[in-house]
Amino acid sequence: MSPALETVLAKAGLQVTPDEFLALVTDAARRLAPPHPEPASYFTSEQATALADVGLDLSPAGSSDARPRTRTVVAHAVLRDSALTVADAARQLQVDTSRIRHRLGVGRLVGWKDRGSWRLPAWQFASTGVLPGLEAVLAAVPTDQPALVVAAFMTTAQEDLLVDGKPATPRDWLLAGGDARLVADLVSVLGTPA
Repeated sequence: MSPALETVLAKAGLQVTPDEFLALVTDAARRLAPPHPEPASYFTSEQATALADVGLDLSPAGSSDARPRTRTVVAHAVLRDSALTVADAARQLQVDTSRIRHRLGVGRLVGWKDRGSWRLPAWQFASTGVLPGLEAVLAAVPTDQPALVVAAFMTTAQEDLLVDGKPATPRDWLLAGGDARLVADLVSVLGTPA
């Protein structure tokens, strides 16, 4: 396997071998989309608007342009690989796995089912627990927005959230001590026309 890929994975903090990563990408490509999809056709108009609002390009890819599809597949593979299992989250928060499942059930954590097991996006965790203000933010997320849309929003710089004078991601804003109500207000309109 390529030493360059090993280096990239290590620098990105992805704890996976190059073969495992490539298997994830192959699996994601097979499951996520046909070779030349109409991306917008996979979503309701509200979901497509939310995805476009956080910077995702849903325009059709031409047969000669595989890059958008490739970027999407890789992004999904990285999101899945960087997500925590219930056991990982329990260890990080120093609680029993049943507490993590309970938090998922009542909306105090967000995740998705992957082959029957929960995956919890890493964006919602901080080094000392959960992201500050997480409960307020998750309470404001529209119920029709999937975990992957929320993850894209939380990790995309927003013009309304400035840290040191520059647009910051909602995650970075909260880690810097920003008001969770501002993030909650922004996330509450995901999927609504601008």
